[in-house]
Parts: sequence; C-alpha cells; structure tokens
Amino acid sequence: MGDDARLQDILTHLDQGLEAGLDRLVRFLRIPSISTDPAHAGDVRAAADWLATDLRDLGFEVTVHDTPGHPMVTARSQPGGARSLLFYGHYDVQPVDPLDLWDRPPFDPIIEETPQGCVIRARGASDDKGQLMTFVEAFRAWKAVHGTLPSDLILLFEGEEESGSPSLRPFLRAHAEELRASLAVICDTGRHADGRPAITTQLRGLVGQEVVIDAADRDLHSGSFGGLAANPIMVLAQALAALKDDQGRVTLPGFYDGVEDLAPELARDWQALGFDATEFLGRVGLSTPIGEAGRTPLEMMWNRPTAEINGIAGGYAGDGFKTVLPAQARAKVSFRLTGTQDPEAIRAAFQDHVRRFLPSDCRASFHDHGASPASVMDISDPAFGLAKEALGQEWGQDAAYIGAGGSIPIAGDFKQILGMDSMLVGFARDDDRIHSPNEKYDVESYAKGARSWARILTALR
Repeated sequence: MGDDARLQDILTHLDQGLEAGLDRLVRFLRIPSISTDPAHAGDVRAAADWLATDLRDLGFEVTVHDTPGHPMVTARSQPGGARSLLFYGHYDVQPVDPLDLWDRPPFDPIIEETPQGCVIRARGASDDKGQLMTFVEAFRAWKAVHGTLPSDLILLFEGEEESGSPSLRPFLRAHAEELRASLAVICDTGRHADGRPAITTQLRGLVGQEVVIDAADRDLHSGSFGGLAANPIMVLAQALAALKDDQGRVTLPGFYDGVEDLAPELARDWQALGFDATEFLGRVGLSTPIGEAGRTPLEMMWNRPTAEINGIAGGYAGDGFKTVLPAQARAKVSFRLTGTQDPEAIRAAFQDHVRRFLPSDCRASFHDHGASPASVMDISDPAFGLAKEALGQEWGQDAAYIGAGGSIPIAGDFKQILGMDSMLVGFARDDDRIHSPNEKYDVESYAKGARSWARILTALR
C-alpha cells in the first residue's frame, strides 16, 4: 500500500474515531491539574499518570520523571525513522478564578453547539490538553493503520508550563542526550486571526523587571515637605517616561543591538495576510495603532522589541484624598525582545537608566522576573515547507508563516540546551478564551488538528 493510500486510511480512522477521541479528551480535562496551586499537586500527578497510561497502551516506552516540582512525562517509539522528532506540550492548566464567571464548573467538560460551531468547553480545552491530544490521536490512528507507531518519536509533556517551568531547564540539561532530536515540534500556538493554518517562525523574548524607589523613612505631609523632599513617584514616573522618545523608540543605550529588519520573504508573506490593525484594536475598544514610527503593525507586534509598564503603585489611591508624599513607589516593567538581543544586557541597561534619575538620597532596588531570548526558526529546513504544504491540503487554504508577539521560552531552551530548532504549529483560535473563564476548543480544531499531524508525519517520514 502506498503512502497516499495509507494516509487516507489514517484520516478515515481519525474521522471514524472522533467521538472516542473526544471521550478521551473529556476524561483528561476532568483532572484539575492546576500547577501553580500546591493544593492541586496530586491532581497534576494524576494527569501525568493518565497520560503515561494512555501512551503505554499505544506502545510507547514511557517514563514519569519526578522533579522538584511537578512530573515530566517522556515517551519514545522505536528508532529507525528518516529523522527524529521531539513533540512538546504541557498537561498543566491555569487557575480558574473567578469561578462565578464560568457558565458551568471548569472541570466538568461539555460539548456544546454555539453560533460559531461545536466546541468543547473546560479549563485546559485549548491550552494545552486539547492541542496535546491532537498529537496523541494522530499517533493512535497511525498505529491502527501501519501496525506500529511512527519511528524515532520523542515526546516531552510538561507539568509546570503554567507556573513558570522552574524544573524544565535543569531537566533538559540532565536528559539532553535522550531528548535531542533533529527538530522539536510545539503545539502551544494557534491559527492566524483569519482562521488559516499557521506555522509560527519567530517568537519575541522577554525580560521582566520590578523596580522599587525608596525616599523618606515615612510618608510625608505634602504641605510641610512638598517642593523640598524627593517624591519617589515623581522620580519613578520621570524614569519610566524617558524609556521612549517621541518616535516610539526605546532610549536605553544598546537596546537595539541584535535587532534585525524583517527578511524580505517574510515581509511579503506578512503583507499578504491583510492584517487590519484598526479592526484588531477595535475588539478591545481601541482604534489607533501607536508604536515605533515607520513600522507596519505586524512588524510592531512580531518583529520589533518593546518596553511596557505593566503596573505602577505608590502613595494613596483609595477613596477620598490624602495629601501625602509617599515614602516608596514601585513599578513592574517588561521588555519584549527580537533578533539576538541579550536579555541580561537589557536588564542592566534598564537598571542603569533608572539610577540616572535618582536624587542622592533616594534608593532603587530591583527584583528580576525572568529572562529569555527571542527565537527565530530556520525555515530553510525542508520540514517547514513540507508541513506548510500538508497544512494547506488539510485546511483547504494556504498556510501562513507568522510571528508571535508573545514568548514561548521552551523554543529558546530547545535551541540553547539541545541545539535544535522548533516548529510551532497549533490550532487554537483567538476567541478560545485561554486563561479566562469559559475556555473552549473547537471540535473542528481538534479533529482537523489530529488530521494535520497525520499529514505532517507522513510528509516527514
């Protein structure tokens, strides 16, 4: 039997087994694997064990690894393929608060019809249990048709992604030899905003920094001390306001070291996406793009670095009024990075910037909140073109190479620690409400996601 005939048999098997596949996903979604809440540690372990059992039943060699935090699940198929592939997903989920905004209990999954189509609704449906299971269902159908699993597969399913992945980098270093493959495949992404399938080829990096400015040893009366004593909110506001110039460029010395203009091929692809910034902003009650002058909206979101103030606090902000000079002010600031920007160099430049605004009797302290470099994938690898073609065949429209404004640190970790690129393909939609009440995943996304992986596996074999 030829590859085309076997592929059609796999796709037919997936279609006929959709109801059973949804039943498996429902059982998986019932496990409240909230990794950030210690009260759910047992549930996270239960989710790892559930996955391990399902993978063993399929014929994978499976290990559930203890870590200082939550377990890592690894699985392998037999060697002998054209190229080895590592598939990554995470089985932990976000907290569910506020519960009163859910239409039904978040771990009581339901399949329901909506004006936008049939969906499965539960915490983790889209991020990332539903996406992870599109891998597994494709493997299941492959084995049913071929009699064996695809060869040279390595699976890594994490239980701490939603709580910062504290155990991941040490785990990758300790198990580098057994995890290293020719390409990593990550499913924690989505389709383009217009619904077409997409391969994410670049991700911005991230630096998080909290700054605290201390001045007097107590809050001061603004009549007695105003105009004489340093006001830490004013000091902080001046430093933060000076982070950007009137063209929207970040002013930190050396900030743009390593930032590269968009490659012409990607520039053409992104232009063809027809992105409407006014419509995009209109979804959140805005209308006018702001940012770095001379850059397109997609460049601003996907290919240019940023400096953003995420929170600021100090003084009195309650009801009524209090004429006070506060003793302390604080802010949380983040930088999204592109190209080869150095996260730690950016952190140091920001700290030096703040210190330049300090009066002699004010003090600044800094608290780090993570750092990861940007990731840019090498799309000259034939796997990208083959996957793009396979996605187009499944979805009936050309797949797009897109960027992502957010950060998925695991892609950088795979590159730095295991020396391999990642291909990011996911089937989530913008309206899946991930991290929010009433999270959902389209049944179509689930079904066509599994079919897509079957096509990609066939193309890469």
